Amino acid sequence: MNFNGTLIIAVDFDGTIVEDAYPKIGKPNLFAFETLKKLQEEGHRLILWTYRCGNKLDEAVKFCESNGVFFYAINSSFPEETYSDDVSRKIHADLFIDDRNVGGFIGWGEIYQKLTNSNEKLISKEKKKGLFNFFK
Repeated sequence: MNFNGTLIIAVDFDGTIVEDAYPKIGKPNLFAFETLKKLQEEGHRLILWTYRCGNKLDEAVKFCESNGVFFYAINSSFPEETYSDDVSRKIHADLFIDDRNVGGFIGWGEIYQKLTNSNEKLISKEKKKGLFNFFK
């Protein structure tokens, strides 16, 4: 996977952008909005990828916009996509940032460093080997 150009990055809301207080909106996580704005300035496309829907989703989007982050798409692969039974709920993105990752949420400072420094940090040697060699 090439990480030298611009990326499509899917970002979770509760527990990732803000502290998990669902259905309320938690306090912003340290460096969340600063990092997201910087990634957008660098040309990356951000997708809000969250469990929220309806009014709770609208509240999250407005909260992000009030903090200077405007998403390329919301719970979809591109802005024009509309959900229906014949469209997969899985979205297309180069990376997914979520507090439910294996190993937990590493923090926005670490995420930014991994995205802007060496590609090797994003693709571990174990991952390059493949799943069957991971546990050897």
